[in-house]
Amino acid sequence: MNIKSFIASLAVALLAAHAATAQTTTPAFPTKAIRIVVPFGAGGVADLTARTVAQKLSESLGQPVVIENKPGAGGVVAGDTVAKAEPDGHTLLLMSNGTAVSAGLFKSLPFDPVRDFAPVSTLGFFDIAIVVPADSKFKTLGELLANARANPGKLNVGSINIGSTQNLAAELFKSSSGADVQIVPFNGTPAVITALRGGQIDAAVEILGPVLPQINAKALRALAVTGDKRAAILPDVPTAKESGLPTYVAASWNALAAPAKTPKDVIARLNKEVTAAVNAPDVKKKLHDLNVEARSSSPEQASELLASEIKRWGDVITRAKIPKQ
Repeated sequence: MNIKSFIASLAVALLAAHAATAQTTTPAFPTKAIRIVVPFGAGGVADLTARTVAQKLSESLGQPVVIENKPGAGGVVAGDTVAKAEPDGHTLLLMSNGTAVSAGLFKSLPFDPVRDFAPVSTLGFFDIAIVVPADSKFKTLGELLANARANPGKLNVGSINIGSTQNLAAELFKSSSGADVQIVPFNGTPAVITALRGGQIDAAVEILGPVLPQINAKALRALAVTGDKRAAILPDVPTAKESGLPTYVAASWNALAAPAKTPKDVIARLNKEVTAAVNAPDVKKKLHDLNVEARSSSPEQASELLASEIKRWGDVITRAKIPKQ
């Protein structure tokens, strides 16, 4: 063997040895249980969505995937927990449009909703509806809008607490329609339903899932849903866009995110597994039963969604003159 061949062979051997060493020193993922921190209490749509996906992820990743509920404070506690966690992919945050809302609702946060997280994928989207009592004189959203415009300040529209997704969706309804309606906040969905059925308010803006039993029981009636398309569970109910409000679109969503400095290969692995889980037929069926449209995304698409939602709800908060907390 001449000297050139020897040097070439030595170079190849060194590269192979380096690659082998690099491969053995790259940590495997996952190496322990993964926790998903949920900024809501147990039993709600977001919590059940996270648990459904977590069960499937546990099967494919070969490690337990556990849910840790940290409700309250506009999701700040949960967000702070994940933002400060070890960026190794073993601690994830269940993001929602509430994460986007918090960026415009709070004077300051212990984390940056954009810079401190690395979105992995969306999980699902669920509808918001405009509902009235079953005996309401308003049979369509168009009729309600016509009445509101003819009687400025007289129509009362209920929602849950100020700054919630439902409350901001009600404010967006007000600004999109140009109708002078009164937004009346309540301390929870049961109080909104009681006020509707008792005639204290004329209509309400609420997540569809919690009021669906009332709709099915003919106690309430949905005039419209506010997503891009009709709800699969209520195919005869038009969208707000179909009902005379072409720019009014509001939906609730959930996504998973890791701490910002999580390695890209870990994010890619998580995205692959989450995508497979969300698109599994049994998961799609379970989420459909919760009135959640299972929908995964790329990390980039999830990041774009978060950024656009922060801008959208920030503008709503500013227009509605909601004081920062």
